[in-house]
Amino acid sequence: MKIRVGIIGAAGYTGGELIRLLLNHPNAEIKFANSNSCNGKKINSIHQDLVGECELVFTNKISNEIDVLFLCANHGESRKFLTKNKISEKIKIIDLSHDFRLIESSKFGNRKFIYGLPELNRDKIIGAQSIANPGCFATAIELGLLPLAKKKLLNNIYTTGITGSTGAGQSPTLTSHFSWRENNIQAYKVLTHQHIFEINETLFSLQKKNFNLNFVPWRGNFTRGIFVSSQLKCRFELKEVLKIYSDFYFDSKTVFISEESIYLKQVVNTNKCLIQIEKIGDNLVVHSVIDNLLKGASGQAIQNMNLIFGLNETVGLKLKPSSF
Repeated sequence: MKIRVGIIGAAGYTGGELIRLLLNHPNAEIKFANSNSCNGKKINSIHQDLVGECELVFTNKISNEIDVLFLCANHGESRKFLTKNKISEKIKIIDLSHDFRLIESSKFGNRKFIYGLPELNRDKIIGAQSIANPGCFATAIELGLLPLAKKKLLNNIYTTGITGSTGAGQSPTLTSHFSWRENNIQAYKVLTHQHIFEINETLFSLQKKNFNLNFVPWRGNFTRGIFVSSQLKCRFELKEVLKIYSDFYFDSKTVFISEESIYLKQVVNTNKCLIQIEKIGDNLVVHSVIDNLLKGASGQAIQNMNLIFGLNETVGLKLKPSSF
């Protein structure tokens, strides 16, 4: 079976990552890669690492002769796109923006978008018609805290997370420019980051009682990856907490618990999330690391596509980490 794929917003970082993954996916075929700004240009002239691997051309056209459509447009643009363009209800949609992630915004016409975190919603994703792919920080934080939420152990959570420059998108800005990022870090959107809403909603769906999440994100002087540390009070011994995590993720194909210190290079260029847990007194710290463009975006989108179409969720995602 070949899954016929269309991509909207294919010239950006997440669109480029999707193209790279799909070119090597044994069950997928790219039918069109849409980009209004790059219409008519060769894909490998924009994503230049694809020279010799891809001869496709960007188009400003769309077609309903596909099985799944990935929306990689800017936040706020997916809903506008679906309003403007008539997409067949037979076509599966996987949206990588934040437009449909929250329950209150998850409906569009006859479509109901499922929150696409496989470790939480695998059964709902299988056979789903529309998926809202989670945010990158949201993915890292949620995967670190889901086991505690299931046991209703979340209370006052203090989370810090640092992300690479690709998290800011491909269009250059002052804070994504090399001369600004190099030898530099900065806190931003302190306690107000847009992913807080979906994190709260996702964790509450398991815990069913209130908690406080205090999140401080940082811009880092590297290109890709997210490292998150979440601290909270916990009465259980470390070995009990580790069992909670190993039980929760016992059948996961992408989330792994490490007893050693974790670091970004273990997950860069992979669809994995690594989790490490430390405890001193009654203070519990949960570290989690992902690649923001893969498990935090395009890799997770492919994982969702695999589940929708009944494939093993790791098909096309057996990737080599860039460990040195």
